Amino acid sequence: MHPKGVIWTIGMLVIFYGCNMLIPALVAFYYDAGHLAEFLEAGLMVILLGGMMMRFGGGAPERLSHKDGFLIVALAWLLLSLIGAVPFLTTGTLSSVVDAMFESASGLTTTGATVLSGLDNLPRSILFWRSMQEWLGGMGIIVLAVAVMPLLGVGGMQLFKAETPGPVKDKLTARVAETAKLLWYLYLSMTGFCGLAYWLGGMTPFDAVNHAMCTVAIGGFSTHDASFGYFESSNLRLMAVFFMVLAGINFTLHFTAALRGFSLRTYVQDEEFKTYILWISMLLLLVLLLLGFAGLLHDKNDVVDVLFNVVSVATTTGFAVSDYSQWPPGATMLLLMTMFVGACAGSTGGGMKVVRILLLIRQGLREIRRLVHPHAVIHVKIGFQRISPGVTEALWGFTVLYLACYMLLAIMLAFTGVDMVTSFSAAAACITNTGPGFGTVGPAGNYDSLPDMAKSVLIFGMLLGRLEIYTFFVMLVPEFWRD
Repeated sequence: MHPKGVIWTIGMLVIFYGCNMLIPALVAFYYDAGHLAEFLEAGLMVILLGGMMMRFGGGAPERLSHKDGFLIVALAWLLLSLIGAVPFLTTGTLSSVVDAMFESASGLTTTGATVLSGLDNLPRSILFWRSMQEWLGGMGIIVLAVAVMPLLGVGGMQLFKAETPGPVKDKLTARVAETAKLLWYLYLSMTGFCGLAYWLGGMTPFDAVNHAMCTVAIGGFSTHDASFGYFESSNLRLMAVFFMVLAGINFTLHFTAALRGFSLRTYVQDEEFKTYILWISMLLLLVLLLLGFAGLLHDKNDVVDVLFNVVSVATTTGFAVSDYSQWPPGATMLLLMTMFVGACAGSTGGGMKVVRILLLIRQGLREIRRLVHPHAVIHVKIGFQRISPGVTEALWGFTVLYLACYMLLAIMLAFTGVDMVTSFSAAAACITNTGPGFGTVGPAGNYDSLPDMAKSVLIFGMLLGRLEIYTFFVMLVPEFWRD
């Protein structure tokens, strides 16, 4: 391991984050929205802290090991979540350190859970900072740093691997810096098109930019207490559905499709994409049937609202246009299960990822077939690619750890005095980075009423979910710290 290299790299990320704090200051100046001085002070303090860390680190590391990569990513997400809480405290938006940390971690991990209310009356600088945190966290501030700071050289690959764990497609280019740049060009372009669509659909420029950042990041923060329900336009909701689905697709697949002129054949040939679309379609059909039998569908606007809510939960975005926690129990149970599936690997979404669920199903079917044909050699495949036994073993390990962490989080919440429905749904909503849950933390409420201990547990859950478990747990192994 290279401790000074780790400190230097994190210091570089801290400086980058501090520079981004100056952008809400420009928003405050432009709209005369207040808190200009607070954001300038916070940004300069953070930049100074990052500079001190880089100075202590001595200089850009010549190389970083895979251990360094895991350590940088885990510590960076924790430290940046702490730093992101500073503006909430210095502006007086939140008075509790735990609340400020919760809001910051929720933004950076694109969870979208909030302790704030009265959003319609908050200064625009604060609202923009919340949205920007989600946007930066969407693709991963680590990947952005690798893209714009090629000083890390070969070490950049270690950061990229640690930031994007789990089953992902092959590298797009030979150099990770070029890969990260291409992904961010796609991310930025998608955000621009989404913002333009929202603006043309009737949003103000400020609302359009904020909601575009949070849509493409699959974050779910809004500038209004009513979330996306504030905009009473079916066209806007359908636009949001399109971009939520788009952002939930593997970005490397978008890149491959772009090279081929955005040919639809590229998408339909991808197993995960087909499963993703099929899953959302089946889920929507089941929920519509349940709501139809309950007499809750009256016109096409109701169908659009159901489509919006289902896609928002399925992609772990967290926007809402109505209180879906009041739907029949069968529908709410489906939504709770959907949080765990999440979006595609390599997307900005949370959850366990569609490709993992697909592999689990095929692995289960293979075991059933092996019971019938004990001597048969049966491979698990995704498309025409055979999945190695090592991948399936890692998949089972990930699944067990993920579900065990979820259960532990829910139990810990219950120990703090939170009711059972809220405990289980809040734990699910945070570890899957979805945001709104059910009970007290449903779409019509927020997390403000939870005890500080419960919020602290959920902060840990959000970070676990964003880092996809392994990045954190690998550091608990004693061998990790040995040379």
